[in-house]
Amino acid sequence: MSWKPRTFLACLIVGLPALAAADALAPADVKFDDMSVSQSLTSQPGDPENGRKVFANRSLGNCLACHAVKDQSDQLFHGEVGPPLDGAADRWSEGELRAIVADAKEVFSEETVMPGFYSLNVGINVREDLVGKTILTAQEVEDVVAYLATLKE
Repeated sequence: MSWKPRTFLACLIVGLPALAAADALAPADVKFDDMSVSQSLTSQPGDPENGRKVFANRSLGNCLACHAVKDQSDQLFHGEVGPPLDGAADRWSEGELRAIVADAKEVFSEETVMPGFYSLNVGINVREDLVGKTILTAQEVEDVVAYLATLKE
């Protein structure tokens, strides 16, 4: 079999996302300490611009369904179930924000309506195709945390 540069390059490119995912902390390995997660879930820093998009995306974070934030005034239908997140960076540390986004039930209580975006502890009657999957990737959590860290009064 002869070596083909295009085939090799295609295999390399397809393999890159898997390599990046390998750097992510598994949901079960996330350590909550005093309502905080100090360790980043990935080896990459969070991207606040992507975090802003994930925050607003109704198919991903859908954070606006429950939270209002002035920075997203261009988006419709901000919720009032959770607190407004203006000034979130002044109220919570990065580790606290990471803990809240990763699994709010570990921070607040099992009764909170906020889902664990990077948790497999999701309760009963989970759609079969979603069993064993998180709502957000580890990098998306880091991106949302980076975005929330920009929200100052």
